[in-house]
Amino acid sequence: MEDNEVKENVKNLKMSTRDDFNNSEETEKTNEIKANKKIKIEPNGSEMSVYDKYYKLLFFISIIALAVSLIYIYSFYSLHGDILKKDITLSGGTSVQVQTASDINDLKNALAPKFSEVNVRQISDIITGEQIAIVVETSVPPEEIVPFLEEYFNFKLDETNSSIEFTGSSLSGSFYNQLKIALILSFVAMAIVVFIIFRTPIPSLAVIFAAFADITMTLAVVNFLGMSVSTAGIVAFIMLIGYSVDTDILLTIRVLKRHEGSINSRVFSSFKTGITMTLTSLVVNVIGMLMMSSISNVFAQIFTILTIGLLFDILNTWIFNASLIKWYAERRNK
Repeated sequence: MEDNEVKENVKNLKMSTRDDFNNSEETEKTNEIKANKKIKIEPNGSEMSVYDKYYKLLFFISIIALAVSLIYIYSFYSLHGDILKKDITLSGGTSVQVQTASDINDLKNALAPKFSEVNVRQISDIITGEQIAIVVETSVPPEEIVPFLEEYFNFKLDETNSSIEFTGSSLSGSFYNQLKIALILSFVAMAIVVFIIFRTPIPSLAVIFAAFADITMTLAVVNFLGMSVSTAGIVAFIMLIGYSVDTDILLTIRVLKRHEGSINSRVFSSFKTGITMTLTSLVVNVIGMLMMSSISNVFAQIFTILTIGLLFDILNTWIFNASLIKWYAERRNK
């Protein structure tokens, strides 16, 4: 009786062992099939993501966008003799602001046959949205435009109902040259500071490239939209350097000078912080642009240029620069 029981237990043990072996074989085959479906195995044994495999191709998005922008700016320069369209504050001319509720389109139609270069816009009340004034900007002197406007509105323009500003071409041209020098010096100073911070060529050039690409792409879009850039617009381009550099420096320092976590985790951590900063600035600038579009052309242009630049900064920082810094960090760790 006991012998039969022992034999039965041995038989059950053999069957259980055989089942475990079969299950182990099936599990091993299943894992092998899954492994064959994986994209790639990194040297440390972890699975390589699609981003890890193709992130180098993202370089070309910003490079192609920059190349297209440079070609467009060169074409614009060939047609107009300058890299941007200047308003009267940079080229010289007359600005007349008249307090009237007259139809702006009728005035445009009346001015078009008489004056070749003229810009007409309205100023509205910030609360009610009602038109309170019309601004006429033209390259001709006040002696030509003021009599025409007085005849059109059928009243004499004086200090109570209008304001007239005139800028000579030589003065505005000199001011334009000074602003260009200020923009160039700001960019050079930024580049020097970046090189001092990182002291290595590739991370430094990545930050400088992103700032240059932001300015170039923004200028191309501004020209495409037909905007006449004022002195405030040049100042906005200088401000754009600061907006661009802060997120690039954040990314570079966090990826290269910190060592906790993987490279991907450090890139993602800097992305969460940086994109929050950029989107916050973007929302503020969009609100300012919408509010000032019919009130102040100066502020509206600043907000518009910064909005365009911040959108390109997302592309150049988190597509190009992040990929380049990731490649550099992996290459340095080998």
